[in-house]
Amino acid sequence: MTTLIACSHGTGDPAGRSAVQELVADVRTLVPEAKVVHAVVDVEHPQIDAVIAAESRSDDVVVVPLLLSVGYHTAVDISRAVQSHPRASQTAPLGTHPLVADVLADRLKSALPDGWRRGDHVVLAAAGSSNPSAVRDVEVAAGRLRSRIPVSVSIGFASASTPRIVDAVAAAREAGAQRVIAASHVLAPGFFAGLVAGAGADVVSDPLAPDERIAAIVAERFRTARVAV
Repeated sequence: MTTLIACSHGTGDPAGRSAVQELVADVRTLVPEAKVVHAVVDVEHPQIDAVIAAESRSDDVVVVPLLLSVGYHTAVDISRAVQSHPRASQTAPLGTHPLVADVLADRLKSALPDGWRRGDHVVLAAAGSSNPSAVRDVEVAAGRLRSRIPVSVSIGFASASTPRIVDAVAAAREAGAQRVIAASHVLAPGFFAGLVAGAGADVVSDPLAPDERIAAIVAERFRTARVAV
């Protein structure tokens, strides 16, 4: 049996931990053919290096990053751990999958019980990374979101990239937006979700997990990797 290691960032936020645990439980249900374990790259334990080392002793291992874009954690932390073990491989992160835009649109719908208004503007609020590939991943998600909602969408980042979310919110207002909504392009409650919430938008949507569609992306990433092998 191949092991699927669902690797999240890690958080000290109890709500964030609960959201990720529920997501991993959903993945277990969707992928009965694999052993599914959880690992993290920061803050919590077990760390990805130790989990790969333990699981690859008796199994092929596929690491699916529970992350929304290519960045330091996927390109360095996870890749370095995977490359140390010949029976391990990793998939792309989750954020460029079309289902992510569906979840984003539904989170916005839930955050706006009275619907869209004339003058609304959405800032897709992402964690941010200095890796240009991460910025491109967010741009892909923004493009898909634009096709699903009836208002304009710009991008803001919590760290590492520009424009910052607070600046994107201010720019939308300066351009005439009457209500600015931050679409949380983060997986779970925690540090980055807090930065999104504090960036000055009039409305902030909930993070993406838990959601069965996010779990379905993890399952698809895993199965595609197994076929490739």
